[in-house]
Amino acid sequence: MAGKPELTDTQIDEAWNALLIGVPQGKHELLLQLKERYRTFLLSNNNPIHYARCMQQIKEEYGVEDNTPFFEKTYYSHLMGMRKPDPEIFEYVLQQHNLNPQHTVFIDDSPQHLRTAQQLGLKVELCTRERPLEVIVKELALI
Repeated sequence: MAGKPELTDTQIDEAWNALLIGVPQGKHELLLQLKERYRTFLLSNNNPIHYARCMQQIKEEYGVEDNTPFFEKTYYSHLMGMRKPDPEIFEYVLQQHNLNPQHTVFIDDSPQHLRTAQQLGLKVELCTRERPLEVIVKELALI
């Protein structure tokens, strides 16, 4: 089209990845502390472009290949063919690890994901900038 700039795949990927905020300092240490006391899992809606960038950032900033050191198991929607907030993705993780929903805490930053988890019997906590993970952990007296 006349008058519109041509963008390369790399430029489009970089613009798409600009949405990512990374992992703030101290979060991985907190996750490791939680992992010592509890079964912890990562359930992330993702896509191949964001996933590649996230893994690159984790390797560059923390010297690890991926998120596996911080969780018992990691789940990414694009690799599973399921997405939050669909109940199937929650049910899959619960079944794979024989988790009792009533003894499972699901922390997420999306209210629609929390609604589904709560409907399935999980205890839910909304993580926000004003109420970050470390505040939730303290409020629940997890550590």
